[in-house]
Amino acid sequence: MASIRSLGKWTVDHQICPQHTTIQAKQAVVSIPISRRAAAILISSLPFSVISLPKCSEARERRNKKAIPLEAYHTTSDGLKYYDIVEGKGPVAQKGSTVQVHFDCIFRGITAVSSRESKLLAGNRSIAQPYEFKVGGPPGKERKREFVDNPNGLFSAQAAPKPPPAMYSVTEGMKVGGKRTVIVPPEAGYDKKRMNEIPPGATFELNIELLQVKPPEGK
Repeated sequence: MASIRSLGKWTVDHQICPQHTTIQAKQAVVSIPISRRAAAILISSLPFSVISLPKCSEARERRNKKAIPLEAYHTTSDGLKYYDIVEGKGPVAQKGSTVQVHFDCIFRGITAVSSRESKLLAGNRSIAQPYEFKVGGPPGKERKREFVDNPNGLFSAQAAPKPPPAMYSVTEGMKVGGKRTVIVPPEAGYDKKRMNEIPPGATFELNIELLQVKPPEGK
């Protein structure tokens, strides 16, 4: 059995954020036994903002996210527009380097394709498996690799999310630890094919985080 006293104490102890004022609700002094069902109904009637509150860090990140003006973007030799959100301080990815990245393809605010949602072959679980490829290499060649049994389970590059061709060239010049956002036109993206929530012939945003660089063979 629950009581109104215990519900009142719950509201007193609940806080919104460390930097915000603590909710100071008066504790009920009357202790009337009520059923669990009645307690559940009473809790469900509380304001949603009190029961379920966003994490402070997530809210702060949304507030601090600003639109990047188009004139701030750089342009590659093949016409792709990119902007370095974080420059990075590690080794530089050169043409021929083998790199590991995390990438996210975003269309109208929806993450449609992401290396952070790679599928394991056993159990169909999702893991954040970095994507490995050769900078400047033929798109998709690395997807023919054999199975890899990593600590998370059996994984194959064929089961990994498919990156757009733009990623193979626009990663050149990035430093390890760097984060780059790219405007991907249809011809450098998925062209006339649909890719999850990205419709055929659509322009979308590609976010790349460079995790590791192996220099080209012979260097």
